[in-house]
Amino acid sequence: MLGSPGAGKGTQAAILSDYYHIPHISTGDIFRQNLADNTALGQRARDFMNQGVLVPDDVTEAMVADRLSQPDTANGFILDGFPRNIAQGHALAAMLAERHVPLHGVIYIAVAHDLLVKRLVGRRVCAECGAGYHVEFDPPKVVDVCDRCGGKLIQRADDLPETVETRLKVYQEQTAPLIGFYREQGVLVEVDGAQSVDAVTRSIVHKLEALHD
Repeated sequence: MLGSPGAGKGTQAAILSDYYHIPHISTGDIFRQNLADNTALGQRARDFMNQGVLVPDDVTEAMVADRLSQPDTANGFILDGFPRNIAQGHALAAMLAERHVPLHGVIYIAVAHDLLVKRLVGRRVCAECGAGYHVEFDPPKVVDVCDRCGGKLIQRADDLPETVETRLKVYQEQTAPLIGFYREQGVLVEVDGAQSVDAVTRSIVHKLEALHD
């Protein structure tokens, strides 16, 4: 899955995971699991995170390779959050070649900058149960109060306007070059992410199937 923060990659990955009956592999989940289990890779990642620096590509790649070696990936998988740069793109190609697994498609969800900012800055999360909302697209019944548990809704630091602009800038510099990288390989499936969730899903499935007709 390719796309800017706020494009809807995680939402679509979860839907497609159910549709195709294959695991949704999120690098965020992999990191959290390795940190929680205190694995050797998790310990390496924690060392860098405690220093306030990015976790190096080789640590991330090792975590992904370990996840892809698990039995539930035998019939396929959806990667969400990896690769994040061209170097990781080459690393993924090597992992797949080693496993004799083809890359069937790279789904790029395209969304205009202004809409991305509106989506991200408007997000709210319950401080108690973690339920997610949006001030415009999915508001709670009572402002700043969770429908589920009555907890207070907060805006995460990641979703503050200045942080959002930084995240989008980093995406353009580091991850966006993968669009051309995969387009040249003939595996890029581009869809309009400004549509409804259902419409985006239908577009992805249609274009993926057309790619392999």
